[in-house]
Amino acid sequence: MNRGDDIAGSIRNGDIGAFESLFRSSYSPLVRYASTIVRDKDTAEEIVQDLFYRLWADRKKTEIKSSLNGYLFRSVYNRCMHLIEHRKVVRKYESEMALIDAGSPPTPLQEMQYGELQDKIARTLENLPERCCEIFCLNRFEGLKYSEIASKLSISVKTVEANMGRALKEFRKAVTGL
Repeated sequence: MNRGDDIAGSIRNGDIGAFESLFRSSYSPLVRYASTIVRDKDTAEEIVQDLFYRLWADRKKTEIKSSLNGYLFRSVYNRCMHLIEHRKVVRKYESEMALIDAGSPPTPLQEMQYGELQDKIARTLENLPERCCEIFCLNRFEGLKYSEIASKLSISVKTVEANMGRALKEFRKAVTGL
């Protein structure tokens, strides 16, 4: 067992001292890493703070299958990618709405519905498995065809289709509430 396994086990058992030690030693490097991706220090700090919050809140059910350090950096990377994809969705929606309704400002109801929709999209993207989210984003945000995604990720077209089906099913559930 390595030191990361010891720390992860201690945190899982509710050892706040181990958690605080991990936070102090990892916070700054993780924020620097996130900053290189999102290009904003405040946003990077929010991402890392949320990661540590979730790590503590979900400590009983979080399974770390790689090194603890690897887990933290990969989690920061995934959160940054989710944020970037979310921002792309927001920009796309805003530009489409601007084309549709260039003359009049949105009503309070439209603004509320827009905010709710954005929350649903962000939560759904965040809850998708990593590969499924990546495939969905490549298709919907970067415009790649299934065959291009399969080639880029070295997977079969059937795998792309299955993951897209799963992602779309999750989005349908989120939007319709079923």
